[in-house]
Formats: sequence, structure tokens, C-alpha cells
Amino acid sequence: MTKTLTPVAGNHACALAAIAAGCRFFAGYPITPSSEIAEFMSRELPRVDGVFIQMEDEIASIAAIIGASLGGSKTMTATSGPGFSLMQENLGYAAMTETPCVIINVMRGGPSTGMPTRPAQGDIMQARWGSHGDHPIIVVAPASVQEIHSETIRAFNLAEEFRTPVVVLYDEIVAHLMEMVELPAAGTIKQVDRKWADAAQANYLPYAETPDLVPPMSRPGDGHRVHVTGLTHTPDGFPTQKPDLADRALMRILDKIEKNRGKIEKIEAIETDDADILIVAIGIVARAARSAVASLRSEGIKVGLLRPVTLWPFPEAAVRAAANNARVVLVPEMNTGQLNREVERLVDAPAKVAGLHRVDGEPIAPGEIAARIREMIAQ
Repeated sequence: MTKTLTPVAGNHACALAAIAAGCRFFAGYPITPSSEIAEFMSRELPRVDGVFIQMEDEIASIAAIIGASLGGSKTMTATSGPGFSLMQENLGYAAMTETPCVIINVMRGGPSTGMPTRPAQGDIMQARWGSHGDHPIIVVAPASVQEIHSETIRAFNLAEEFRTPVVVLYDEIVAHLMEMVELPAAGTIKQVDRKWADAAQANYLPYAETPDLVPPMSRPGDGHRVHVTGLTHTPDGFPTQKPDLADRALMRILDKIEKNRGKIEKIEAIETDDADILIVAIGIVARAARSAVASLRSEGIKVGLLRPVTLWPFPEAAVRAAANNARVVLVPEMNTGQLNREVERLVDAPAKVAGLHRVDGEPIAPGEIAARIREMIAQ
């Protein structure tokens, strides 16, 4: 059967995917370079009986989607670096209260207001550790318009399955690319819905310690008594400071991600089986790296690319395996070395880990990556 391809921009692909995944509530505040997502959702959500609200700021935006999710809806907001910073406290609240929701962060130059219309990859560590305390989070990092569509759908499914906030993290260039995309036919998209508690269940515990570590949620109107708090709580939802109970509560929400890495992690590996030079990259830089790999392979240089599609939890085993036979690991990224430090933590000597960084608002080109590898070989 011939595939039907449609020209779609990255941010529009995100909004299309959200609606296809079942999102029916969006609250957000316009911010470059993610504003097209809100614009699209404001037009399209009402057509599927959804609700769009432009909030007064980003703090209110994430608070609204958490509330709507607790009310039973699949929800999303979209922002960029400065707005993502403002969302961090409530992101931790969503993690602690196990409230499924999706946050889109289209990265731009920073810090502070930075360069609103220029690309960057400076939010890698913030996406994992931006909120205070040890908290669970899933972050996916698409590198094409097609993948923005598929990973946004997957983000909703992961949020629902594991009762957790999920961040979709991509850079300004991918957000504004126009590419030919295959949009799945209506009715063919897999939708995961959260696990609902039995309406007739007596003595319902909103944070029950279930075998899969994911407690069922109460559907609004089913008559369960539910207490929701960001304080460390016991299975009944009420606060505790007892050390043993606090430890069990926190470790359960961390373990539900850690013990399900096999369902969550996703990578792309190109020419890594025999590579003695490994590139690790995400987003638009990974696309440049893919081109560099093809060019260097034509010269007889054994180069491979490992691209984390799931950025957090970080695919540690895949990175270690790909780097096992490498003598050089290069991490090109549009920041001062955030991904590089994570790779260094995992790669054992004698492999050398080096970075290639840009923070000037310009993308890293394939030629820069190839030149840096030739330089490292010559050393």
C-alpha cells in the first residue's frame, strides 16, 4: 500500500499527535519557539470537545493541567526554557502525586531570556533534575517531525501507564522544520488509558502498593475518598514523616520507572556494531552526526552513532555496550557539556570521551563533527 505523506511542521506535528493520543485539555502561555503548539490547540481542541485555556503564566499552566488530569482528562502544556524553569515546582508535585500529564519543552538559547529564536540543547539536565528532591520523570527527545508525532503519542501513553509526568524535549530547529510525515489513519493509533479503580471498591487507597507499583486512580464521581498532597504520604494519601513509611513511598515512585526501563527506554543505533569511534547525540545534532557517520564511513573510518530517543531514564546499558569496543567517544551538543558528563560517567577507560560544544545559537554541522573526529584520530 502506498504511504500518504503530508507536509507538517514540527510543532504542528506535536499538536496533531496530542489530539490523536486523546489529549482533551491544554493550558499554556505563549512563548517562542513553542507558540505554534498553543495556537494549533486553541483551534483544534474545541472541534473534538476539548478545552483550551490560555493561562496568565507558566506556573498556572502546569497547575491547570495537573488539576484537569486529576479530574480524569489527558492533558498537556507547551513551553520553552524560561517557562520550563517556572514549571519545576509543580512538575515535582505531579511526580509526587503521580498525576499523568505531558509537558512539551522546545529548547532555545539561554540562560534567562537568552536567544528566543535560536536553537540550543541546554535543558538536558534541567529536564531530569529541575525540580527539587529525588523524583521520577520520563523524558523523550525526538529528532524529526515524524518522530515528534510518534514520541508525543508515546509520551501520553507512558504518562498514563506509569502515572507520571512525561517531558517531550526537542530543539527549535526540529520544532520549525517542515518535513513529509506519514500520519496514521484515524483509529489505528494505540492509546493507553490509566488504570482506573473499581467503582465499587471499598477502602480505596489512592496510592496503594500494587505489584506493578502503579496504583489505580479514582475516576471522578465514583465515590472514593481521595486525598491528594505533595507532602510525603502513605498509601491512604495522608502525610507522614515516619522514616520507614517515607522511604517506602519515595522508593516506590522511583522504582516504578527504574524497574520498567525495558518498556520505557528507546534508542537509535547506526553502525555501532563495529565502531571504534562512537558518537552520542540527540535532536538536530544527531541528524548532523548521522550525516557525518555516512561521510566518514565512506573514507573507511569506523564511526557509529548512538541516539537516545528516551533521554531519561538515560539508556545506560546501551551506551556502555556501544562504547565497549570504542577507543573514542564524541558527544556533540548545543550546550557546554551536559550530555557529555552523563556519557563520561558510563564509559570506562581506555576509551576517551570528548565533547564538541556550541552555545552561540548556531547548530553543529556535519563537517564540524567529521573534522573533530579526524582531529581526535590524529592525536
